[in-house]
Amino acid sequence: MLAGDIGGTKTRLAVFDVAGTRLETVAEQTFHSRGHASLEDIIGQFLARHSLAVEAAAFGIAGPVRHNEADTTNLPWHINATGLEQRFAIAQVDLLNDLEANAWGIRALPAEDFTPLQAGAADAGGNCAIIAAGTGLGEAGMCHDGTGLRPFATEGGHTDFSPGSELEIELLRFLQQRYAHVSWERVLSGPGLVNLHDFLRHHHRSQVPAWLADEMQHGDPAAAISGAGQSGRDALCAEALGLFAHLYGVEAGNLALKVMATGGFYLGGGIAPKILTVLQDGRFLRAFLAKGRMQSVLERIPVQVILNDRTALYGPAVFAARQGRHAA
Repeated sequence: MLAGDIGGTKTRLAVFDVAGTRLETVAEQTFHSRGHASLEDIIGQFLARHSLAVEAAAFGIAGPVRHNEADTTNLPWHINATGLEQRFAIAQVDLLNDLEANAWGIRALPAEDFTPLQAGAADAGGNCAIIAAGTGLGEAGMCHDGTGLRPFATEGGHTDFSPGSELEIELLRFLQQRYAHVSWERVLSGPGLVNLHDFLRHHHRSQVPAWLADEMQHGDPAAAISGAGQSGRDALCAEALGLFAHLYGVEAGNLALKVMATGGFYLGGGIAPKILTVLQDGRFLRAFLAKGRMQSVLERIPVQVILNDRTALYGPAVFAARQGRHAA
Protein backbone atom coordinates (compact mmCIF):
# COMPACT_ATOMS: atom_id res chain seq x y z
CA MET A 1 0.00 0.00 0.00
CA LEU A 2 1.43 3.39 -1.08
CA ALA A 3 0.33 6.20 1.25
CA GLY A 4 1.09 9.89 1.14
CA ASP A 5 0.74 12.98 3.31
CA ILE A 6 0.72 15.90 0.87
CA GLY A 7 1.27 19.24 2.62
CA GLY A 8 2.16 22.75 1.63
CA THR A 9 5.64 22.42 3.17
CA LYS A 10 6.54 18.75 2.82
CA THR A 11 5.28 15.61 1.13
CA ARG A 12 5.81 12.26 2.81
CA LEU A 13 5.37 8.96 0.99
CA ALA A 14 5.54 5.46 2.41
CA VAL A 15 4.76 1.92 1.40
CA PHE A 16 3.14 -0.11 4.17
CA ASP A 17 2.16 -3.68 4.80
CA VAL A 18 -1.29 -3.27 6.33
CA ALA A 19 -3.13 -5.64 8.68
CA GLY A 20 -6.20 -3.89 10.05
CA THR A 21 -4.82 -0.85 11.85
CA ARG A 22 -1.33 -2.36 12.21
CA LEU A 23 1.15 -0.86 9.78
CA GLU A 24 4.62 -2.10 8.92
CA THR A 25 6.78 0.37 6.99
CA VAL A 26 8.46 -1.05 3.89
CA ALA A 27 9.91 2.24 2.60
CA GLU A 28 9.49 5.93 3.46
CA GLN A 29 10.82 9.27 2.17
CA THR A 30 10.12 12.96 2.73
CA PHE A 31 10.26 15.60 -0.01
CA HIS A 32 10.20 19.40 0.04
CA SER A 33 6.87 20.08 -1.70
CA ARG A 34 7.77 23.38 -3.31
CA GLY A 35 10.90 21.88 -4.79
CA HIS A 36 8.81 19.82 -7.21
CA ALA A 37 6.46 20.74 -10.02
CA SER A 38 3.87 18.08 -9.21
CA LEU A 39 2.97 15.12 -7.04
CA GLU A 40 3.58 12.90 -10.07
CA ASP A 41 7.24 13.92 -10.08
CA ILE A 42 7.61 13.00 -6.42
CA ILE A 43 5.86 9.63 -6.77
CA GLY A 44 8.01 8.80 -9.79
CA GLN A 45 11.23 9.56 -7.90
CA PHE A 46 10.06 7.60 -4.85
CA LEU A 47 9.05 4.46 -6.74
CA ALA A 48 12.20 4.51 -8.88
CA ARG A 49 14.51 4.98 -5.89
CA HIS A 50 12.96 2.15 -3.90
CA SER A 51 12.27 -0.13 -6.90
CA LEU A 52 8.69 -0.67 -5.81
CA ALA A 53 5.51 -1.58 -7.63
CA VAL A 54 2.21 -1.03 -5.84
CA GLU A 55 -1.36 -2.08 -6.54
CA ALA A 56 -3.17 0.53 -4.47
CA ALA A 57 -2.48 4.02 -3.16
CA ALA A 58 -4.15 6.71 -1.10
CA PHE A 59 -3.06 10.28 -0.43
CA GLY A 60 -4.09 12.89 2.10
CA ILE A 61 -4.23 16.28 0.35
CA ALA A 62 -4.15 19.71 1.99
CA GLY A 63 -7.17 21.04 0.12
CA PRO A 64 -10.71 20.13 -0.89
CA VAL A 65 -11.17 16.84 -2.74
CA ARG A 66 -14.03 16.42 -5.21
CA HIS A 67 -14.60 13.48 -7.56
CA ASN A 68 -11.15 12.13 -6.63
CA GLU A 69 -9.46 15.34 -7.83
CA ALA A 70 -7.90 18.15 -5.82
CA ASP A 71 -6.22 21.52 -6.19
CA THR A 72 -3.85 21.93 -3.27
CA THR A 73 -4.56 25.01 -1.16
CA ASN A 74 -0.97 26.08 -0.51
CA LEU A 75 0.70 24.61 -3.61
CA PRO A 76 0.11 25.17 -7.35
CA TRP A 77 -0.70 21.49 -7.91
CA HIS A 78 -3.69 19.80 -9.51
CA ILE A 79 -3.96 16.13 -8.52
CA ASN A 80 -6.11 13.65 -10.42
CA ALA A 81 -6.44 10.10 -9.09
CA THR A 82 -7.25 8.63 -12.51
CA GLY A 83 -4.14 10.23 -13.98
CA LEU A 84 -2.01 8.71 -11.22
CA GLU A 85 -3.52 5.29 -11.81
CA GLN A 86 -2.68 5.48 -15.50
CA ARG A 87 0.82 6.90 -15.17
CA PHE A 88 2.03 4.47 -12.49
CA ALA A 89 -0.13 1.42 -13.36
CA ILE A 90 -1.79 1.47 -9.95
CA ALA A 91 -5.12 -0.35 -9.84
CA GLN A 92 -6.79 2.04 -7.40
CA VAL A 93 -5.84 5.52 -6.16
CA ASP A 94 -7.90 7.42 -3.56
CA LEU A 95 -7.55 11.07 -2.58
CA LEU A 96 -8.59 12.25 0.90
CA ASN A 97 -8.63 15.66 2.49
CA ASP A 98 -5.61 15.84 4.80
CA LEU A 99 -7.67 16.19 7.98
CA GLU A 100 -9.90 13.32 6.93
CA ALA A 101 -6.66 11.36 6.54
CA ASN A 102 -5.57 12.45 10.03
CA ALA A 103 -8.87 11.22 11.42
CA TRP A 104 -8.41 7.80 9.82
CA GLY A 105 -4.86 7.67 11.17
CA ILE A 106 -5.93 8.15 14.80
CA ARG A 107 -7.05 4.53 15.03
CA ALA A 108 -3.50 3.34 14.22
CA LEU A 109 -1.97 5.18 17.21
CA PRO A 110 -1.14 3.68 20.61
CA ALA A 111 -2.22 5.40 23.83
CA GLU A 112 1.24 6.91 24.39
CA ASP A 113 0.82 9.03 21.25
CA PHE A 114 -1.76 11.23 22.99
CA THR A 115 -1.52 13.84 25.75
CA PRO A 116 -4.80 14.85 27.45
CA LEU A 117 -5.80 18.48 27.94
CA GLN A 118 -9.16 17.54 29.46
CA ALA A 119 -10.24 14.13 30.74
CA GLY A 120 -13.91 14.60 29.91
CA ALA A 121 -16.67 12.22 30.96
CA ALA A 122 -15.88 8.59 31.72
CA ASP A 123 -18.80 7.48 29.54
CA ALA A 124 -18.01 9.81 26.63
CA GLY A 125 -19.24 8.54 23.27
CA GLY A 126 -20.61 9.70 19.94
CA ASN A 127 -19.12 11.90 17.24
CA CYS A 128 -15.51 13.12 17.38
CA ALA A 129 -13.59 15.95 15.72
CA ILE A 130 -10.03 16.97 14.93
CA ILE A 131 -8.44 20.37 14.33
CA ALA A 132 -4.87 20.81 13.11
CA ALA A 133 -2.81 23.96 12.74
CA GLY A 134 0.30 23.68 10.60
CA THR A 135 1.09 25.29 7.27
CA GLY A 136 -2.68 25.89 7.15
CA LEU A 137 -5.63 25.08 9.41
CA GLY A 138 -7.54 21.85 8.86
CA GLU A 139 -10.72 20.59 10.48
CA ALA A 140 -12.60 17.32 10.17
CA GLY A 141 -15.36 15.41 11.89
CA MET A 142 -15.91 11.75 12.69
CA CYS A 143 -19.53 10.66 12.58
CA HIS A 144 -20.55 7.79 14.85
CA ASP A 145 -22.85 5.62 12.76
CA GLY A 146 -23.80 3.19 15.54
CA THR A 147 -20.98 0.76 14.85
CA GLY A 148 -17.93 3.00 14.58
CA LEU A 149 -16.54 6.35 13.52
CA ARG A 150 -16.61 7.50 9.90
CA PRO A 151 -14.31 10.48 9.21
CA PHE A 152 -15.52 13.26 6.94
CA ALA A 153 -13.76 16.30 5.54
CA THR A 154 -14.56 19.97 6.04
CA GLU A 155 -12.95 23.23 4.98
CA GLY A 156 -13.77 24.87 8.31
CA GLY A 157 -10.37 26.51 8.53
CA HIS A 158 -11.46 28.86 5.76
CA THR A 159 -14.58 30.11 7.53
CA ASP A 160 -14.68 33.72 8.74
CA PHE A 161 -12.50 34.66 11.69
CA SER A 162 -14.76 35.95 14.45
CA PRO A 163 -13.30 38.34 17.05
CA GLY A 164 -14.49 38.12 20.63
CA SER A 165 -12.81 41.11 22.30
CA GLU A 166 -11.76 44.66 21.54
CA LEU A 167 -8.20 43.47 20.90
CA GLU A 168 -9.44 40.82 18.47
CA ILE A 169 -11.63 43.37 16.68
CA GLU A 170 -8.48 45.41 16.20
CA LEU A 171 -6.73 42.26 14.99
CA LEU A 172 -9.49 41.67 12.42
CA ARG A 173 -9.19 45.22 11.12
CA PHE A 174 -5.42 44.85 10.90
CA LEU A 175 -5.74 41.63 8.87
CA GLN A 176 -8.41 43.11 6.61
CA GLN A 177 -5.70 45.44 5.33
CA ARG A 178 -3.74 42.34 4.20
CA TYR A 179 -6.40 39.92 3.02
CA ALA A 180 -9.65 40.18 1.08
CA HIS A 181 -11.02 37.41 3.31
CA VAL A 182 -9.85 36.88 6.90
CA SER A 183 -10.34 33.23 7.78
CA TRP A 184 -9.40 31.30 10.90
CA GLU A 185 -6.39 29.99 8.96
CA ARG A 186 -5.01 33.55 8.87
CA VAL A 187 -4.50 33.39 12.65
CA LEU A 188 -4.25 29.64 13.38
CA SER A 189 -1.33 28.33 11.33
CA GLY A 190 2.40 28.91 11.04
CA PRO A 191 1.83 32.03 8.90
CA GLY A 192 -1.02 32.89 11.28
CA LEU A 193 1.35 33.05 14.25
CA VAL A 194 3.50 35.45 12.23
CA ASN A 195 0.37 37.53 11.56
CA LEU A 196 -0.38 37.65 15.29
CA HIS A 197 3.17 38.73 16.04
CA ASP A 198 3.00 41.44 13.37
CA PHE A 199 -0.30 42.68 14.78
CA LEU A 200 0.93 42.85 18.37
CA ARG A 201 4.06 44.67 17.25
CA HIS A 202 1.80 47.18 15.49
CA HIS A 203 -0.57 47.35 18.47
CA HIS A 204 2.25 48.00 20.96
CA ARG A 205 4.21 50.17 18.49
CA SER A 206 7.30 48.09 19.15
CA GLN A 207 10.25 47.05 17.00
CA VAL A 208 11.46 43.52 16.31
CA PRO A 209 14.80 42.93 18.07
CA ALA A 210 17.67 42.57 15.62
CA TRP A 211 18.47 39.02 16.74
CA LEU A 212 14.84 37.94 16.22
CA ALA A 213 14.60 39.66 12.85
CA ASP A 214 17.72 37.76 11.78
CA GLU A 215 16.28 34.40 12.95
CA MET A 216 12.99 35.10 11.19
CA GLN A 217 14.74 36.11 7.98
CA HIS A 218 17.10 33.15 7.81
CA GLY A 219 14.81 30.42 9.16
CA ASP A 220 11.16 29.61 9.77
CA PRO A 221 9.60 32.85 11.10
CA ALA A 222 6.89 31.02 13.06
CA ALA A 223 9.45 28.71 14.67
CA ALA A 224 11.58 31.71 15.64
CA ILE A 225 8.58 33.41 17.29
CA SER A 226 7.55 30.21 19.05
CA GLY A 227 11.07 29.53 20.33
CA ALA A 228 11.56 33.08 21.59
CA GLY A 229 8.17 33.05 23.28
CA GLN A 230 8.53 29.71 25.02
CA SER A 231 12.07 30.45 26.20
CA GLY A 232 10.99 33.80 27.66
CA ARG A 233 13.55 35.59 25.53
CA ASP A 234 10.98 37.96 24.04
CA ALA A 235 7.81 39.13 25.81
CA LEU A 236 5.96 40.05 22.62
CA CYS A 237 6.57 36.58 21.17
CA ALA A 238 5.22 35.08 24.38
CA GLU A 239 2.15 37.30 24.06
CA ALA A 240 1.66 36.15 20.46
CA LEU A 241 1.82 32.51 21.55
CA GLY A 242 -0.69 33.18 24.31
CA LEU A 243 -3.09 34.81 21.86
CA PHE A 244 -2.58 31.88 19.48
CA ALA A 245 -3.45 29.37 22.22
CA HIS A 246 -6.56 31.37 23.18
CA LEU A 247 -7.81 31.62 19.60
CA TYR A 248 -7.04 27.93 19.03
CA GLY A 249 -9.29 27.13 21.97
CA VAL A 250 -12.04 29.42 20.65
CA GLU A 251 -12.18 27.76 17.23
CA ALA A 252 -11.73 24.26 18.68
CA GLY A 253 -14.79 24.86 20.85
CA ASN A 254 -16.69 26.12 17.81
CA LEU A 255 -15.87 22.94 15.89
CA ALA A 256 -16.70 20.70 18.85
CA LEU A 257 -20.18 22.20 19.08
CA LYS A 258 -20.84 22.15 15.34
CA VAL A 259 -19.96 18.45 15.10
CA MET A 260 -21.34 17.68 18.58
CA ALA A 261 -18.06 15.91 19.29
CA THR A 262 -19.14 14.28 22.55
CA GLY A 263 -16.92 11.26 21.90
CA GLY A 264 -13.64 13.15 21.81
CA PHE A 265 -11.75 16.10 20.38
CA TYR A 266 -8.22 15.94 18.97
CA LEU A 267 -5.54 18.51 18.21
CA GLY A 268 -3.36 17.29 15.35
CA GLY A 269 -0.90 18.98 13.02
CA GLY A 270 2.67 20.04 13.50
CA ILE A 271 2.22 23.02 15.81
CA ALA A 272 0.38 21.57 18.83
CA PRO A 273 3.15 19.19 20.02
CA LYS A 274 5.71 21.98 19.68
CA ILE A 275 3.75 24.37 21.94
CA LEU A 276 2.37 21.72 24.30
CA THR A 277 3.32 23.59 27.49
CA VAL A 278 1.50 26.69 26.20
CA LEU A 279 -1.61 24.62 25.42
CA GLN A 280 -1.46 23.08 28.88
CA ASP A 281 -1.31 26.37 30.83
CA GLY A 282 -5.10 26.86 30.80
CA ARG A 283 -5.62 29.50 28.13
CA PHE A 284 -6.61 27.02 25.43
CA LEU A 285 -9.05 25.14 27.65
CA ARG A 286 -10.67 28.27 29.10
CA ALA A 287 -11.38 29.50 25.58
CA PHE A 288 -12.57 26.04 24.49
CA LEU A 289 -15.13 25.97 27.31
CA ALA A 290 -16.29 29.59 27.12
CA LYS A 291 -19.49 28.92 25.18
CA GLY A 292 -22.08 30.18 27.65
CA ARG A 293 -24.92 27.70 28.12
CA MET A 294 -22.98 25.01 26.24
CA GLN A 295 -20.03 24.97 28.67
CA SER A 296 -21.39 21.91 30.49
CA VAL A 297 -21.53 20.02 27.19
CA LEU A 298 -17.91 20.90 26.37
CA GLU A 299 -16.68 19.97 29.86
CA ARG A 300 -17.68 16.34 29.18
CA ILE A 301 -15.62 16.06 25.97
CA PRO A 302 -12.20 14.36 26.23
CA VAL A 303 -9.63 16.67 24.60
CA GLN A 304 -6.24 15.27 23.52
CA VAL A 305 -3.16 16.41 21.63
CA ILE A 306 -1.80 13.97 19.06
CA LEU A 307 1.97 13.68 19.50
CA ASN A 308 2.74 11.42 16.53
CA ASP A 309 3.48 13.50 13.42
CA ARG A 310 2.98 10.44 11.19
CA THR A 311 -0.78 10.29 11.81
CA ALA A 312 -1.63 11.88 8.46
CA LEU A 313 0.65 9.37 6.73
CA TYR A 314 -0.95 6.39 8.49
CA GLY A 315 -4.47 7.55 7.71
CA PRO A 316 -4.56 6.97 3.93
CA ALA A 317 -3.18 3.44 4.43
CA VAL A 318 -5.82 2.66 7.07
CA PHE A 319 -8.53 4.10 4.82
CA ALA A 320 -7.50 2.04 1.80
CA ALA A 321 -7.23 -1.11 3.90
CA ARG A 322 -10.77 -0.53 5.17
CA GLN A 323 -11.94 -0.51 1.56
CA GLY A 324 -10.52 -4.01 1.19
CA ARG A 325 -7.34 -3.10 -0.68
CA HIS A 326 -3.92 -4.25 0.55
CA ALA A 327 -0.49 -3.74 -0.98
CA ALA A 328 3.22 -4.05 -0.42
